[in-house]
Amino acid sequence: MLSSALDRFNQRHPWSHNDHYGRWVVGRVTASGARDVLDIGCGTGNLVARLRERVETVTALEPDPATAAAATRRFAGDAAVTVVRAGFAERAPGRRWDAITVVAVLHHLPLVATLRELRECLTPGGRLVIVGCFRAAGPVDALAALPAVVANPVLGMVRHPARATVPPDHMRAPVADPVELLAEIRTAVAAELPGARVRRRLFWRYSLVYDAPPRG
Repeated sequence: MLSSALDRFNQRHPWSHNDHYGRWVVGRVTASGARDVLDIGCGTGNLVARLRERVETVTALEPDPATAAAATRRFAGDAAVTVVRAGFAERAPGRRWDAITVVAVLHHLPLVATLRELRECLTPGGRLVIVGCFRAAGPVDALAALPAVVANPVLGMVRHPARATVPPDHMRAPVADPVELLAEIRTAVAAELPGARVRRRLFWRYSLVYDAPPRG
């Protein structure tokens, strides 16, 4: 079948859908004027490296031991980057950040409780930037995915032209299938993050930008 052939091709030419949004995420963070940033689920640190070029300090959380070790080695000489082998639940209690980035991580966590806790971890006027995954279902999602189905193998050839037998190091962190529909995510966001902007994105993703109320 065509879908099986596409799956095999995409596995031979892997590329990161999450890294595709790295520049956009950093742009949203820097536009807020953030200086101190938390990146949740940093992986091997590709987004951290981009953030480090534009902000003063980055705290990076990564619960997977092997992946956290790779990120720690990568930033060993940079005092402005702190890599912590921990998940969001193990963050420093009471700590707040000017901006928080969450890329392809929210679907690993309880949705409503995590949105509420993320809001509480922002400084007044701070910004939350999420690129998330959702469970596709129904004809609308299928139709919206068509451009990604076509573009995915093309970009795979451009970004990873050599055949791969295993995924690249930065794509080996544990994965999970999302359980919430995009409509369910929008409903939870509306309740917990008033004024947040949620958009459907290419490559089976959505984006969210939320600005905490300023002080006073």
